Amino acid sequence: MKPMKPMNAIALPYRPIALGLLAIAFSALVFQRAQAGGSHYFPPVGDPVVKEECGSCHLAFPASMLPASSWKRMMGELTNHFGDDASVDPATARHITNYLVSNAGDTGGQRYSDKLLRGTSTSKAPLRITELDRWVKEHREVPAWEWQHKEVRSKANCLACHAGAERGYYDD
Repeated sequence: MKPMKPMNAIALPYRPIALGLLAIAFSALVFQRAQAGGSHYFPPVGDPVVKEECGSCHLAFPASMLPASSWKRMMGELTNHFGDDASVDPATARHITNYLVSNAGDTGGQRYSDKLLRGTSTSKAPLRITELDRWVKEHREVPAWEWQHKEVRSKANCLACHAGAERGYYDD
């Protein structure tokens, strides 16, 4: 009489295949998450002119955080840019405007801005990211006194709370 094989010995040849498939599935999930950057990822400004001009005073905000209409209005009012004169020569202004509009949340940056801009009218969109409904909802639990802290000073100072903001990550 032939001895019987234990049940787990039958499954043994399939285990490496199953583990391999599991590893591939996990890798695909991680890779997809890394590509998408999560729900709080906005590709940082990649244009050196935009990064230099906008980033000389504040974080160069990702273009995908606002719709094109907001960027056009903002760039058309640089003499009064939130109380400051941020004027640049006409060629630089055109270059910056083209970059921001091409990568805006309702144009080139759609993949990243879907949640942030949901429900925002592109024709009546605010100029401030901090006035977007989703931004307000995400920050509703931040007490008023924290905005006044000497390290924060402004709702537009993303770097005070989001260490990865310059790399496009706003989930911390």
